[in-house]
Amino acid sequence: MFCIMLIDSCIVPETTYRPGSFSGLMTIYESNYIKLKCLAPTLDSGEGISISRTEDDCDLYLDLFSQEPYTATLKLTYWFEGPSEELIPDPDLTIRVYHDARLAAASSGVDRHHHRKLRELPGPHSFELDRRWRCNITLNKWLDYLLSVGHGFV
Repeated sequence: MFCIMLIDSCIVPETTYRPGSFSGLMTIYESNYIKLKCLAPTLDSGEGISISRTEDDCDLYLDLFSQEPYTATLKLTYWFEGPSEELIPDPDLTIRVYHDARLAAASSGVDRHHHRKLRELPGPHSFELDRRWRCNITLNKWLDYLLSVGHGFV
């Protein structure tokens, strides 16, 4: 019986989900968590603002402003100079991290882009599931990009 349990534990289940579905959204949350932990391995300790600098990209700011035993809330953004020399955060994503469930969900920020190309991403969706889907797909793709250009928080 023990051998059977070992063999069963080696099986990788195939998961199929429809884009825009709830199960797909949960998969994106899991992927976001894995990528975010690669970007910031010590995310579950401490608070405050950290800056990641690379030669190939803008400075990346991580503001860990809330830390509870099982969750954390942070902002991830670039800062750009606006028309009147004011600093504008873009994209300005608020991310809720669930350490116990190993999920990371972008909850806000995607609808307020100042750059034309980022404004073109969302499309005309009005339902909550669609909003969460596009918000978290944006985070997921951005995390891929950030890791590929060498960003990281120690």
